[in-house]
Amino acid sequence: MGKRVTSSSSPCISFLFFFFSLVLFGCPSLGHPNYKDALAKSILFFQGQRSGRLPTGQQITWRSNSGLSDGSLAHVDLTGGYYDAGDNVKFNFPMTYTTTMLSWGTLEYGKRMGPEIQNARAAIRWATDYFIKCATATPNTLYVGVGDPTTDHKCWERPEDMDTARTVYSVSASKPGSDVAGETAAALAAASMVFRKVDPKYSRLLLATAKKVMQFAMQYRGAYSDSLGSAVCPFYCSYSGYKDELLWGAAWLWRATNDASYLNFLQTLGANDATDIFSWDNKLAGARVLLARRSLVDNDKRFESFKQQAEDFMCRIIPNSPSSSTSYTQGGLMFKLAESNLQYVTSITFLLSTYAKYMTTSKYTFNCGNVRVSSSTLRNLAKQQVDYILGENPLKMSYMVGFGANFPKRIHHRGSSIPSKASHPQAFGCDNGFQSFFYTSNPNPNTLTGAIVGGPNQNDGFPDDRTDYSHSEPATYINAAIVGPLAYLAGSYSS
Repeated sequence: MGKRVTSSSSPCISFLFFFFSLVLFGCPSLGHPNYKDALAKSILFFQGQRSGRLPTGQQITWRSNSGLSDGSLAHVDLTGGYYDAGDNVKFNFPMTYTTTMLSWGTLEYGKRMGPEIQNARAAIRWATDYFIKCATATPNTLYVGVGDPTTDHKCWERPEDMDTARTVYSVSASKPGSDVAGETAAALAAASMVFRKVDPKYSRLLLATAKKVMQFAMQYRGAYSDSLGSAVCPFYCSYSGYKDELLWGAAWLWRATNDASYLNFLQTLGANDATDIFSWDNKLAGARVLLARRSLVDNDKRFESFKQQAEDFMCRIIPNSPSSSTSYTQGGLMFKLAESNLQYVTSITFLLSTYAKYMTTSKYTFNCGNVRVSSSTLRNLAKQQVDYILGENPLKMSYMVGFGANFPKRIHHRGSSIPSKASHPQAFGCDNGFQSFFYTSNPNPNTLTGAIVGGPNQNDGFPDDRTDYSHSEPATYINAAIVGPLAYLAGSYSS
């Protein structure tokens, strides 16, 4: 499950200056993982998270139809979308962030994806088809989730067997949710650019819906956590408030439309807090990198302040920067928070890769104190993080399921850990899965190919224990952020 995000780092883990100098400034690796294979699997994972009626081309075949009555309690159709992690709930706040990051990765690195770009578009569309329903089913209402998380988490059952309440949650003028609405607008706007050339009609629908949802977010201010309470907290509370999502949503609509009203809005928002994190909760760093593109690529001086804020963020991440506030494990992994740390690693790695891409267009460099930072500095650090996840770490453990020889076998995931309907047609009840499938030390019977789990602890240790959700649970937002960096690496290195 999603965990609280704070702007402060975990207690510092000591690291060797010499080691990181080698990593950042030019020590060549003797080899590298098969990035093309990792890219394909990172996208395939999303098929294992699908809710709704599965298409004929479904490749993760142990999954079946589920959630076919979603929305019925509100007399609307809310089928489709994704389960967020190892449970059977559809939380739109992390799902929309997932979709924005998949779309951003496809926009920046689509030309390096090869045949996988079709699969990336399909993964995006599975979410955006659902978001359109959420945004248009009922006037002046945005549906933001399906499934009671408290009752769902008391069960260990396949999504195909769900018998818990499929409660429907929404925000409105009287129950605002600027955060989830701003992120929904960002996802729809970013996706509209992905489909602009390949499906113009669908792209126009996405953009028109994004504009309406963004207007709703701006007009009715408030945090969805306050409106919905225990339906989203402590699971996906908006801990950082909603200004970051308003900045993020306006930034994406500005990029999608060039409508000056969005630029005027985000320039007067006052979302200027410093940050050293990027996640489904806190979008400040992502918005600043996105907006800095106009300064670096287009030399537009109106975006200079966002470039400076983006560089302040980078200086808080780079290990030998005087202003670094980021810990690293002895094995070289960025370490932000103890629970599901890889979600921060993949999201920050995306920003490192993408800011480096923008810097390259103008051969730009900047300084963190007396440390000169080039695009290669950022790319080397990003590659190091990706390589660690794919198995270049002290345990020689790939944290992507199904990639490499050694990967997690007991992930915290209901569908993966319980025999499929094909092998066991009879339903497993709410409580029946715990003793046989949750607490067992046996490997999961179904491989959730491509899933990236929460990852190792601050000592580079990983117990591969299903009951340890902080380290063994995969999530859509962990995967979504690594697709872009993997595409860049797949296009840069031969297998």
